[in-house]
Amino acid sequence: MKLTGVNEETLWNGVIAGDQQAFRVLYEASADMLYAYALRYFPDKEMIMDCIHDLFTDLYMQRANLAQQVNIRFYLLVSFRRKLNTSLKKSARFSLPGDMANADNYFQLTFEANDVQSLIIAQEEQQGVMQRLATEMNKLPARQKEILYLKYNCELSYEEVARLMQISVPTCRTLAYRAIRQLRQEMPVTTIPAFSLLLLTCLKNF
Repeated sequence: MKLTGVNEETLWNGVIAGDQQAFRVLYEASADMLYAYALRYFPDKEMIMDCIHDLFTDLYMQRANLAQQVNIRFYLLVSFRRKLNTSLKKSARFSLPGDMANADNYFQLTFEANDVQSLIIAQEEQQGVMQRLATEMNKLPARQKEILYLKYNCELSYEEVARLMQISVPTCRTLAYRAIRQLRQEMPVTTIPAFSLLLLTCLKNF
């Protein structure tokens, strides 16, 4: 979700006030993020687009009841996940257990170093390092991938990630710690000083 040059508090206040321009800006900034997140669970693009449409319709219809102090990304992801869950329960097209609260292990995310747009991959040696990191990230369990994705790509706090995934904050932190520790252990010693930057660069591009 990219809101470059936009004050999020002002934008959200515009949404609450029913400002059509604010809704347009919010939709254009967040639709891709929501779509990409849902695709990690379901291949049904039509259902995903329907849920995004329903989410923004409800947002407009219920704008008078919206809280003024919110993290917009977190609010949209939680509401959107609820929409997906409702649609999933109504649909017989998928083999998931029928509730996203139990679907964390279905989260799909394949890292590819070639997708990373950064100066850090300008040299051949650095490309090899990024490819190694992507390979190791793909070995992580689905839940750990999702936590890292929400934390670094969607810029949520651990508390928000935990609420979204319906797990405890300590569990969320522990899973993230284990994921990062495993990645660090599998990377060459020479990359450790720049490990945090490498990881952040890789995750920010998914």
